[in-house]
Amino acid sequence: MTADLQARAYENATILYMALELSNEKWRLAFGDGTHKRQVCIAAGDIAALTEQLSKVKARWSLGEDVAVVSCYEAGRDGFWLHRQLTELGIANRVVDAASIEVSRRARRAKTDRLDAQALLEKLIRYEGGEQGVWRVVRVPDPEWEELRQLHREREQLLRERTRHGNRLRGKLVAQGLRLAIGKGFLQRLEEVRLFDGRPLPAHLKAGLIREWERLQVVQAQLKALEGEMRELIETNPALQTVRSLMLLSGVGWVGAWTLVVEILGWRKMANRRQLASLAGLVPSPYNSGNMVRDQGISKAGNRRVRALLIQLAWLWLRYQPASKHSRWFQERFGGGSSRQRRIGIVALARRLLIDLWRFIETGAVPEGARLKMS
Repeated sequence: MTADLQARAYENATILYMALELSNEKWRLAFGDGTHKRQVCIAAGDIAALTEQLSKVKARWSLGEDVAVVSCYEAGRDGFWLHRQLTELGIANRVVDAASIEVSRRARRAKTDRLDAQALLEKLIRYEGGEQGVWRVVRVPDPEWEELRQLHREREQLLRERTRHGNRLRGKLVAQGLRLAIGKGFLQRLEEVRLFDGRPLPAHLKAGLIREWERLQVVQAQLKALEGEMRELIETNPALQTVRSLMLLSGVGWVGAWTLVVEILGWRKMANRRQLASLAGLVPSPYNSGNMVRDQGISKAGNRRVRALLIQLAWLWLRYQPASKHSRWFQERFGGGSSRQRRIGIVALARRLLIDLWRFIETGAVPEGARLKMS
């Protein structure tokens, strides 16, 4: 904020600013109106105490009950329920990307909740005064989209758990010199297997393997039920029409289409392709200072799920869409290179593919040379 903007904001004092420093047990509230400052602590999640403190500050500073209130907090564990609660109370709230907030680079810097709340308050005043580059505000999804994304994120968790259970079973068996297939008929094979000297499996080891196998079966059953629910929603939920559209392209399955749409493409509005690529963290990070000029690779500052998925989709695109413009470009430029060059090239292909999939959703334009499943 310029000195002139600061002076006008302090002179008018028509806005009450509130920064929230959240923690698991208590919240620290920092208030300011350009001339006064005040900080208080309340119990975490106590909205009644928050509104009470707001009323006290308005009365103490002789502000009307109808004064505009602007608040902010860092995106994190508390999610977006607080944003929606504050909005219902008539407060204009900003959810801030914590990674975008500038901090001192000193090796040792003072860090307390009081200092953090004060810094948030100062940056909020600057942001509302017109200094948009002071931080980045998070786009809050509608409750419906936030609910839908719980499904594929839970699926990711179940897949990780399935892998862990399988690895534990294999690890315990390999420690005894045994290698059994982890699949149908496992318990029967476990009864028949013998150690190197002909003895049966020790009783405690065998019992532990059975319990691990049972946990694996629970995870697999939950995974099957969850995937069935997601497939049914794709067929019946009108909000997921975009998922059905993406699935028309060869090389794009229901999991990839679901994740892309629910994470970003279904509810985020992008102004241009650069903004879209930045959202996925697929933009370059140049380093050009003095005589030092080098490329630091992609920023990786966006949605990690979308970025990882796009890399997988790019490899699938080469396999199922070999005649497309992007596949031909990749083969001409990176096809004859080393494995490292191909890994670099696949990231560039992922970025191009994301832009084309976005255009396909927005305008219906099929990527050049791409094949639809119905054709």
